[in-house]
Amino acid sequence: MSGDGDSNQGPMQWKFFRAGGFDQVRLDSGRALMSLGSLDQKLWAALSCPTRGIELDQRTLDIIDSDKDGRIRAGEVIAMVEWAGNLLKHPDLLLKREDALPLDAIDDAKPEGRAVLAAAKRILAKSGKAGADTITLAEVAGVQEVFAANDFNGDGIVPAEIVEDPSLRSVIEDIIACLGGETDRGGLPGVSEAKVKAFFQAAEAHAAWAAKAEADPDLNPVAGESAKAAEAVSAVSAKLDDWFTRCALAAFDSRAAGPLNRSEEDWAGLAGHLLSDQSDELAAFPLALVGGGSDLPLGAGLNPAWAAAMARFRAEVVVPLLGERDTLSAEDWHGIKRRFAARAAWAAEMPEGPVARLGTERIKAILSQDAQAAIESLIAQDLALEAEAKAIDSVDKLLRCCRDLAILLNNFVAFRDFYTRKHRAVFQAGTLFLDGRSCDLCVRVEDPAKHAMIATLSRIYMVYCECRRRGAAEDGEKMYIAAAVTDGDSDQLMVGRNGVFYDRKGVDWDATIVHIIDHPISIRQSFWAPYKKVGKMIGQMVEKAAAARAKAADEQVAAAAVSPKIPLPGAKPAPAPAPAPAAAAAAPAVPAAPFDAGRFAGIFAALGLAIGAIGTALASVVTGFLALPWWQIPLALVGALLAVSGPSMIIASFKLHQRHLGPILDANGWAVNTHARINIPFGTALTHLAKLPEGAQRSLKDPYAQKEPPWRSAVFAGVVLAALALAWKLGWIAKLVALVHK
Repeated sequence: MSGDGDSNQGPMQWKFFRAGGFDQVRLDSGRALMSLGSLDQKLWAALSCPTRGIELDQRTLDIIDSDKDGRIRAGEVIAMVEWAGNLLKHPDLLLKREDALPLDAIDDAKPEGRAVLAAAKRILAKSGKAGADTITLAEVAGVQEVFAANDFNGDGIVPAEIVEDPSLRSVIEDIIACLGGETDRGGLPGVSEAKVKAFFQAAEAHAAWAAKAEADPDLNPVAGESAKAAEAVSAVSAKLDDWFTRCALAAFDSRAAGPLNRSEEDWAGLAGHLLSDQSDELAAFPLALVGGGSDLPLGAGLNPAWAAAMARFRAEVVVPLLGERDTLSAEDWHGIKRRFAARAAWAAEMPEGPVARLGTERIKAILSQDAQAAIESLIAQDLALEAEAKAIDSVDKLLRCCRDLAILLNNFVAFRDFYTRKHRAVFQAGTLFLDGRSCDLCVRVEDPAKHAMIATLSRIYMVYCECRRRGAAEDGEKMYIAAAVTDGDSDQLMVGRNGVFYDRKGVDWDATIVHIIDHPISIRQSFWAPYKKVGKMIGQMVEKAAAARAKAADEQVAAAAVSPKIPLPGAKPAPAPAPAPAAAAAAPAVPAAPFDAGRFAGIFAALGLAIGAIGTALASVVTGFLALPWWQIPLALVGALLAVSGPSMIIASFKLHQRHLGPILDANGWAVNTHARINIPFGTALTHLAKLPEGAQRSLKDPYAQKEPPWRSAVFAGVVLAALALAWKLGWIAKLVALVHK
C-alpha cells in the first residue's frame, strides 16, 4: 500500500455517522478500506447478500463471489478489497467509482502489479491506443471479446468447432455427449483435460472388458454370433424356466396340469378382449400346453405372444448348438444355460457409465486412432495462452473494483447510499408511480406471498406489484416488486390498482397490485381513520336501506300490475269470471287478516321513545357544552377529537417508530446485521406526494364542479341564527360584550 501517507500512524481511528438509529462506519479513505478486516463485523450493516436481484454489475458480483455459491459474504468482500488495494499505489482510487485507471496508479513495485501493468499496456496496444496513460473498462472488454473469439484463448477448453480433422472432431463430440461439455470463453461447449482423461479411462476399461470375450472360448458358445445368441437366450430364459417347472409339477402330480394351464375362467376373461400377439394378457399365459414329461414345441403349439422371440431363440441358439429340431427337452435347455452361464457372468461385469452407450465397436475405433494424445495436444496449445488470459482478467477485475467496490461497501458494510440519498442503494430496483405518489424503496422479489411472510415484520405498508413490459406477449418479460408506501393514505390502494414502474435503466413497466401488507402510513391517516370508518359504515347502511326500499317499491308495482282488482289507466274492464264449480263455490272463503292498529301504535310509540331518548341525550351534551366557559370550549373540542382518534394515533405511532428495513431485505436473502430504522421524516423522503411546481399558476374555477343545492345555504343560515339566539338567551353575548368593555 505504498503512497498511503497515514499508513504508519498507529491503530486505525474509525469514524462513524448516525443514521437509521445505528452507528455506521465511514469508509472515506484508502486506509479505512485496507483496515476493513480489523473492523468488528458486529458493526457491519450486513454480513451477506445474494449476487442476483441487486442493482450492481453481475460480472463484478460473480468475481467477488469466490466460492461461486451465489452469495457474497464479509470474508469475500475483505479479500477483494485487499487484493485491489495492494495493486494500487493509492487505495483511495477505489472510492472514486470510476471505470478509468491511470497506468501510473498501478503499483509496479510488486510482481503482480508489474504483470497487471504489462497486460494493461498490451490491451491498449491491441486497442490502437499504444502510449495512452489511462485504461478504461470498455477497452478491456473489447480486447476480451476478441481474445475469447480466438480458437485458442487460454481457458484450457477445446470446442469441437475449432478442430479441422473430422474424425477428431467426432471424438470430441462423443466426449461431450457422454460426459457433458464445458463452456469456453467464447461461449462454445468443449472438453477440458480432466474430461478427456476421464473419457479415455472409461473407454479403455470397456475395451479391456470386451477383450476377455475374444480371448476366452467359454465366453463364445456360438462362434462369431455369441452376442446375438446371448440376447436371444436372455429374452426367453425366464419363460422357459417357468414352462419346464410347470411340466415338472404336472409330472409330479397329474392333478396340477389343469390349474397350471390356467382355468376356463381365465380363458373366458381373456376371450372378452381384443387379442393380438402383442397382448400383455396373452403373454402372461404359459409358453405352451403344460404336460408331465413333455418337450417344448419350437413351432406349432407355442403361445402366439412368444412366437417371435422363440423363433429367434431357435435360429440363433438351438440350431447352431443342437441342430435342426422341432422340440426342446428340459435336458437340452439346462445344457444351453450351462454353456451361456460364463458369458452371463462376464456381461454382469461390464463397466458402468455413459461411455458404454457408444458401443464396443465405436470405442475400439476411437482407441485405435490415438485420439487422446491429439486432443491433449490441442488443450496444451490453448493453455499456452493462459498467462495472457489471466493478465487480461486481472486488469478487468481491477477496473471493476475501482468502479463497483465502493458502491458495494456503502451498501454492505454500511447503508450510506440508502440513508444519505446521494446515490440509490443497490437493493432499490427503481421507482413506482401509483395513486398520485412515487415510491423510491422498491425491491425485486421472486414470490410475493413468500416475501410478505417476513416483510410484514418491518411494520411498513407494502404493495406488491406484477410488472410487465408494455406490448409484451402474455409469456413475455415479467417480474415482481415490493414497494414501501411511507407517506399519504391508503384509501385508494387496493389489489388490481394499476401504476407504472421505472427500473434503474429508465425502462417503464406496467405495474398491477397483487398483494398488500397493511400497516399505518402516517399519523395524519390514523387521525382521520375512525371518522372514515364511521362514514363508510353509515354510507353502507344508507345504501342497504335504500336498496331494500327500492326493492319493496318494485315488488309493490309488480303486484299492482298483475292484480285484477286494480285496472290500469285507459284499460277496458275485464269480463266477468265464469261461475265457479259447485265444489269450489261450497268451499269457505278465507277471511283477510284485519288491520292490527294496536300493533302499529306500539311500533310507532317505541320509535318515538327511541328518537326522544336520542334527542334528549344530544340536548344534554349540547347544553353541557354550551354551559362551559368560553375558553374551555376549544379544550373540550380537542378532548372529544382525541377521545375518538387518540387510540388509533397511539397504535399508529408505535408501529411507525418500529419501522425498519431489515425484514424487507432478509426476505430477499440478505443477512442484515442491524436494526435499520425508517423513521417518519426519512419515510416521507422515500415516498413523494403529488404537488404543483413552484411558480405554477392555478385556477380554482371548475366549470363542472358540483353545484351546491340552495337548501344547504338555508339550513346553514338557520343553524347560525339558532346558535346566536341561544347564545343571546343564555347571556353569553352580554358577557362577551362586558368582557370586551373591561
